[in-house]
Amino acid sequence: MERNRKLTIPAMLQNSFREFANNNSLVFVGEEERTYAQLEKEIKTAALQLQSIGIQKGDKVAILSTNMPNWGIAFFAIAVSGAVVVPILPDFHANEIKNILLHAEVKAIYVSEGLAAKVSADDFPGIQRIAIEDLQLQNINPEGNQHNSNRSEEFMFADVDENDLLSIIYTSGTTGKSKGVMLSHRNIVWTAQQSRGLHAVEAYDRFLSVLPLSHTFENTLVLILPIMFGASVHYLRKPPTASVLLPALKIVQPTTMLVVPLIIEKIFKSKILPEINSKAITRSLYKTALFRKILHRIAGKKLEKTFGGHLRFFGIGGAKLDDQVEQFLTDARFPFAIGYGMTESSPLLAGAVVGKTRFLSTGPSMPGVELRIGDADPISGEGEIQARGLNVMLGYYKEQELTRDAFTSDGWLRTGDRGCFDKNAYLYIKGRIKNMIVGSSGENIYPEEIESVINRMEYVLESLVIQQKGRLVAMVHLNIEEVEKRFKLLTDEARLRFNEKAEEILREIQKQVNEQVNKFSQIQQVVLQPVPFEKTPTQKIKRFLYI
Repeated sequence: MERNRKLTIPAMLQNSFREFANNNSLVFVGEEERTYAQLEKEIKTAALQLQSIGIQKGDKVAILSTNMPNWGIAFFAIAVSGAVVVPILPDFHANEIKNILLHAEVKAIYVSEGLAAKVSADDFPGIQRIAIEDLQLQNINPEGNQHNSNRSEEFMFADVDENDLLSIIYTSGTTGKSKGVMLSHRNIVWTAQQSRGLHAVEAYDRFLSVLPLSHTFENTLVLILPIMFGASVHYLRKPPTASVLLPALKIVQPTTMLVVPLIIEKIFKSKILPEINSKAITRSLYKTALFRKILHRIAGKKLEKTFGGHLRFFGIGGAKLDDQVEQFLTDARFPFAIGYGMTESSPLLAGAVVGKTRFLSTGPSMPGVELRIGDADPISGEGEIQARGLNVMLGYYKEQELTRDAFTSDGWLRTGDRGCFDKNAYLYIKGRIKNMIVGSSGENIYPEEIESVINRMEYVLESLVIQQKGRLVAMVHLNIEEVEKRFKLLTDEARLRFNEKAEEILREIQKQVNEQVNKFSQIQQVVLQPVPFEKTPTQKIKRFLYI
């Protein structure tokens, strides 16, 4: 991987502008194309604007915006100026955003119209505001931001070192201890470059972006990576609901998408599985392995057409994929891949590529990354997954103690995940160490393993296993629509019987699950979770709310 000899955003962009000048770059779905040559001009114009308001090398500039082409333009303009990007997740509360802006000492912010109320100009008079939709300054004389548009050729990319700070990504709302992950130019550019060893991105590839760009998963792999190799990235103007996403898939016909598990799990459990179970004959055949594979293959072909018919890489990461859904994707020969990582590693650590996935494994380490199991159990081989490589963060911003705790004494990043390797160096993740429950006799119980069994049960959409008064309790969110439809509970009078039917289903779930797990992992109670669990921006359940 010798393409980018200097691992910085300015060096990467100059390579891409030179090699792919006429290629399509960052665009809204179905709208006018933007060539790399045009992208270069817009980035330089935006960078000149930053200079005009006094942004210098090392200054912090935030981005609070939904996904759009100008998000990438803002990111690159900050980076080529030598400044530091502070991406903020749109779902953060106004108080969390305030903490981030103050903690990072932000001097300017790109903000989208729908999120502007979260950062009132009155609350932050010292922060320059730029409307990201048109890249116009908001709190100075409007005439002052028109003069840069024809001077892009005057801009000179900043002299940036590989180890210079590129981005501070806040992984929580910092209501307690601030936790801003510091990633260097080398961290992010190297990770994007090495990712091509897992999937060969080409200039003809079309990425469809559906996850927040302010998360490092999307930022590195669906912005930096495609731009590095001349591909195009297409953005939705509205949130990716079915009514928005389905037409977009037909228009873009993406070759590459990255998603969190919840997206494909929803499709399988709300569309594919109910269709299979809608007829008695297919419901019966589905119970046998042979016919299950056949039915999955048929459904998989339909799914590929739904995604535009040209998909060659469907990357899944950010959380554990449901076992049943992974089995479906495998049987269907869907072009899926599994990735594992964390913000602190820019983010990728391991990956199982299309055609080389292994059931329940996240695959081997990414090329150039070292993984080991710390304090491994001599019998199971399980222990903390620890990592070392050029993708590992510089540390936590202004938090020396937190940074020190994040690494072992010999310099390996502590992931906080428990896992093990098989004989072929494929990694298997067992769960978060902090989520571990200690049983009455000292056994280590990983709720994620029990949840994976529960989530395979019919009618289950998602679940959460917690400990209450020394007992294991499973909170289960059912596919209420499917239950009502199957048992003909569609009238007002019939719906009164729903709770009775739900209790029956929950009792059966408890019985079946306890037949499949070891004795100390058996659940003592199953309760109905009537509404979906609250989730993080990457769609992980917020466990702390339910403990």
